Amino acid sequence: QLQLVESGGGLVQPGESLTLSCAASGFTLNGYIIGWFRQAPGKEREGVSCMSSIGSNAKYSDSVKGRFIISRDNAKKTVYLQLNHLKPEDTAVYYCAVTAFWTEAPVCVGSEYDYWGQGTQVTVSS
Repeated sequence: QLQLVESGGGLVQPGESLTLSCAASGFTLNGYIIGWFRQAPGKEREGVSCMSSIGSNAKYSDSVKGRFIISRDNAKKTVYLQLNHLKPEDTAVYYCAVTAFWTEAPVCVGSEYDYWGQGTQVTVSS
């Protein structure tokens, strides 16, 4: 059974960092595109970052570009999102997602993803 489990969320102060992890079980990440999305209360889901299955090409939303880093370790079946220089507006539930698709282009559209994690809360507050 294919499953994604996120971890690493928490409460941090502005300017601090967090690393979110998303562990896959029941499948390998080879040939899968990956994405990180977030949803804040009262707001629509936002694509934060995504990575292609070929070449690990990455894309970031303008709101996080230069602060967040997406990565993957296929051998460990884990994807990561490093969140640096966090701001209060980064507060949200963060979700990882994957889908099988061989492509060099990162895909940051949520509707393209078949499998989702349960989400992990990130709260940035002083």
